[in-house]
Amino acid sequence: MSDVNDELRLDNKTAWVTGAGKGLGRAIAVALCQAGATMAVTARTVSDLEDLESELAGLGGKVLTLPGSVADSTAVRAMVEQIAERTGRLDALVNCAGISPHFTRSELVTDDDWLRVLDVNLQGTFYCCREASKVMLEQRSGSIVNVSSVHARAGFDRIAAYAASKGGVEALTKTLAVEWADRGVRVNALAPGYFHTDLSSGLLASRWGERIVRSTPMGRVGSAEELGGAAVFLASDASRFVTGTTLTVDGGWTAQ
Repeated sequence: MSDVNDELRLDNKTAWVTGAGKGLGRAIAVALCQAGATMAVTARTVSDLEDLESELAGLGGKVLTLPGSVADSTAVRAMVEQIAERTGRLDALVNCAGISPHFTRSELVTDDDWLRVLDVNLQGTFYCCREASKVMLEQRSGSIVNVSSVHARAGFDRIAAYAASKGGVEALTKTLAVEWADRGVRVNALAPGYFHTDLSSGLLASRWGERIVRSTPMGRVGSAEELGGAAVFLASDASRFVTGTTLTVDGGWTAQ
């Protein structure tokens, strides 16, 4: 019988995290590195990647930085080519790149605002899954973790584009899981509730913050580091019989 602690290790594996420059993506990249993975990290801001590279190197990790936007399919293809060329494989992908730049009543959302969110959150996730799968399917092994949100299934005010994009991510996850399961590639989603990040700071500091905490049975908002263990589990062999599912990490949050 294998040891579950060994199965949670990612030694001799390559993991790619998008949206790794800040917040949840950065915390997940650190957790995967601590589990032993060789890391490839993507973000749009080069200085954030340089700072992360220094942190991961300080943990003894091997790091490949890949600046760029996941909404650019050509760039995504080039990123995967670099990963395969430099490391020879790709064992885990965590799609954490996402934006939620508007907190606007739905009737006031513009076409550009709507499309910008879907371009990054949904299309970008698909582009990364598609390109990563070409390496993983050839290996006949791999784990993809798409970061969704509790708002894929629970309504909340003024986030129509964000919620729709995350609902799409969960539907995409289930479809790809069915399609690729017999070729050794697992696809799952990770749905965070409210965590302290740059993305959520404005909302949590507003009058809505009290409502969010009140709706969380644990009575607090999560720290980014508290999502790392869930990501390691889904990326590792410890979850080798798990695919097409959504793991929710939200402190028991319920929409109110």
